[in-house]
Amino acid sequence: MTTRTALAGLCCVLSVVLGLVLAKPAGQRAATGGKTVIGLSLDTLKEERWQHDRDLIVKAAADLGAEVLVQAANSDDTRQIQDVEALISRKVAALVIVPHNGDAMAKAVRLAHEAGIPVISYDRMIPNGGVDLHVAFDAVEIGRAQARWLVAHLTKGRATKLVRIHGAKTDHNSHLVKQGQDEVLAPHFKSGAVTTLHEDWADNWKPENAKKIMNAALTNHGNGLDAVLAANDGTAGGAIQALLEEGLAGKVLVLGQDAELAACQRVARGTQSMTIYKPLSLEATTAAAAAVKLARRQVIVAKQEVADPAGPVPAILMDVTAVDKSNLMDTVVKDGFHPKEAVFGK
Repeated sequence: MTTRTALAGLCCVLSVVLGLVLAKPAGQRAATGGKTVIGLSLDTLKEERWQHDRDLIVKAAADLGAEVLVQAANSDDTRQIQDVEALISRKVAALVIVPHNGDAMAKAVRLAHEAGIPVISYDRMIPNGGVDLHVAFDAVEIGRAQARWLVAHLTKGRATKLVRIHGAKTDHNSHLVKQGQDEVLAPHFKSGAVTTLHEDWADNWKPENAKKIMNAALTNHGNGLDAVLAANDGTAGGAIQALLEEGLAGKVLVLGQDAELAACQRVARGTQSMTIYKPLSLEATTAAAAAVKLARRQVIVAKQEVADPAGPVPAILMDVTAVDKSNLMDTVVKDGFHPKEAVFGK
């Protein structure tokens, strides 16, 4: 019996007891007498955010007596499949995957399950993969939080002209964030309070691609824009670079997410208006603890689930906070996410 099959049989129990128990499938390599080994397959380590996640997961697992083997695919689907195959060959007892392309990584989940290895999708969902658990911040709520902040800062009495820069089109999270934004903005689009001048998807979430989108918006529509709703801080940074070149930085609202240090510094300076703070330590330690429990066939409490064509996936989803200059100190600094001196300067 595969791990996924065992879970499917427990779906009705999950809704009642808010937990899941994993039977030990044939071929499982949970450690016996040695250290539990977890595999971590990352899309990339080029962004500051994912370096933090890696370090936090490795430390949290070590605190639980487990070792983490880390692979990073440099945003290459073929390489990420190879990374997962390498981790399987090294007999990991559970896998945590941050997919570059969620659809492409369904194959990796299947390979892991064939080897009796349970899989957690981390931060980004793997559609149609039949993953055993999804650990993430609520991507739809992230989009809602961004849009709510924007609506709260609209200039009354005139339409807000908006540029939207979405994340990678191949990333399921990009669509979920957009869904949340759309839910909140729909009535404002309908009333004419907000008008989208230009929107596009930033390939691979790259800032340089976001800058191209921003440049196109400025070329096609001039400087008469009010706000840029960017999918994350990297794409927000790319947009801000284009705005700087036009002398518009700080004059246009720019929204992002991830509370990266560079973004928090821009918020403090006024060139970026807000970001979404996601306590990575909470997400990472939760995923590490869940991976260790999966490997050891222990009970996991999963109070939520996410829809998936392959069937509902048990999920642990965490809340987020909209951060601007007014609450930087009470959020990212107070929590020790970034030191005050790094954000505001000495």
